[in-house]
Amino acid sequence: MEESMTALSVLLAVTVRWAVSLYPYSGARKPPMYGDYEAQRHWQEVTLNLPVKQWYFNSTDNDLLYWGLDYPPLTAYHSLLCGYLAHMINPDWVALNSSRGYESHHHKLFMRATVLVADLMVYIPAVLLYCSHLQETSSKRKVLSLFCILLYPGLILIDYGHFQYNSVSLGFALWGIIALSRGCEALGSLAFCLALNYKQMELYHSLPFFCFLLGKCIKQGIMGWGLLLLLKIGVTVMAAFSLCWIPFLTDIEQILQVLRRLFPVGRGLFEDKVANVWCSLSVVFKVKNVLSPETQLQLSLVCTVLAVLPSCIKLTARPTIRGFKLSLVNCALSFFLFSFQVHEKSILLVSLPACLLLSEVPLMATWFLLTSTFSMLPLLQKDGLVMAYVITTLIFLLVSAPFLSSHEKTSEDRLKVKPFCTFARRYIPWFRINESLVKLLFFSSVLVMAALTIAISTLAPPPTLPDLFPVLISGVSCLHFLMFFFYFNIVQLWDNVGETKKKKIS
Repeated sequence: MEESMTALSVLLAVTVRWAVSLYPYSGARKPPMYGDYEAQRHWQEVTLNLPVKQWYFNSTDNDLLYWGLDYPPLTAYHSLLCGYLAHMINPDWVALNSSRGYESHHHKLFMRATVLVADLMVYIPAVLLYCSHLQETSSKRKVLSLFCILLYPGLILIDYGHFQYNSVSLGFALWGIIALSRGCEALGSLAFCLALNYKQMELYHSLPFFCFLLGKCIKQGIMGWGLLLLLKIGVTVMAAFSLCWIPFLTDIEQILQVLRRLFPVGRGLFEDKVANVWCSLSVVFKVKNVLSPETQLQLSLVCTVLAVLPSCIKLTARPTIRGFKLSLVNCALSFFLFSFQVHEKSILLVSLPACLLLSEVPLMATWFLLTSTFSMLPLLQKDGLVMAYVITTLIFLLVSAPFLSSHEKTSEDRLKVKPFCTFARRYIPWFRINESLVKLLFFSSVLVMAALTIAISTLAPPPTLPDLFPVLISGVSCLHFLMFFFYFNIVQLWDNVGETKKKKIS
């Protein structure tokens, strides 16, 4: 990969990120609760001024109903570090109780800078390393992958617009993926433990990591070298979790309270207009009203397990890096579509592994990334980020255009579904995937997303249907995600089928 193009891609990525940070943030000037910006600031206030053992407990100085800390310890330590820096610059930013809802130009500059620094330290270096080591890929394709991943609008809009630190947990997860692809199982396990201890939603990626490592151990012989590998991974995981949780391990009530804060099952099946099955289904069947909370939890658990099972079994039986990346998409998408208490921003956990497939299935990966950003449009509109959404999406389409214009012999080869199509033609001789039809569906999808973007930005919904556009956006996005769920599962489950048959014949 040419150094000049690499430098240009990073410079462009940083420029776009900082430009988006000039837009409003979540809850700007909206008392009494404000939004995620205030949540992150408040966590700095709490972790700086209170003892560690009070961080997750309700008290007069820590009202858990006002953005109580509900992320794992590594996020709390990050908040503490930012709190120290904030206190050094201006103590009023993190003064206990009196700083609630603090908003100023200089404070916004500080908060935005903390996101950028974290991004430059964790996520962007991981993307650079991943793209530079892409196998069987030309330099031009590596540069294109780098541009597309760094300019993916969903992550930029949420971290630099809405305001969060998703690039930290996703960055650690990516470091874990890179380490496993280089054969460093213990290092990969450590990196993923850091991701999981920064944000509990990294559980979306946990099953592929577990199944891949288990498959490697079984492949090496569970009573031989595989057992040693399993022990090494187990010790690494326990040591990483112990280090992160040291302040909370002295008291069982501390541990239980942190877990209660991390997994608040009392919040219900879903919130807002998230583009998953339960929210979309509620338009015609009020799941929350018909089923008890316990039944909802059990139903979501069963559906999620059934959805991830084929991918996990295939990955355990055949632990390849290609299968690992596909399984990350399939399992994360299964959790997003069917699990309990899903947020709109959780689609970013599917988007990371989808980014890693850009060089292999460019059309479908690009299509998914566009849809994932579109699915968060109601949230972005609430934050005043529609213009930023339009501009960053157009930039992403521009840089991904060379990927979309690449020519292959057949659409089945290009989409990596030829083994499945060959299998299907045994029973349905006329079964074919028409390349023109796929492209027509893609462009039709983009037009629908563009139309709904214009509608939610310019039209007033009918008084009787105030949530018309958010419901339409979540429904359309959910249909897309179901299509991608079946597509990526087909690609993974039929991966290497043709190669296996060739080996048998030879």
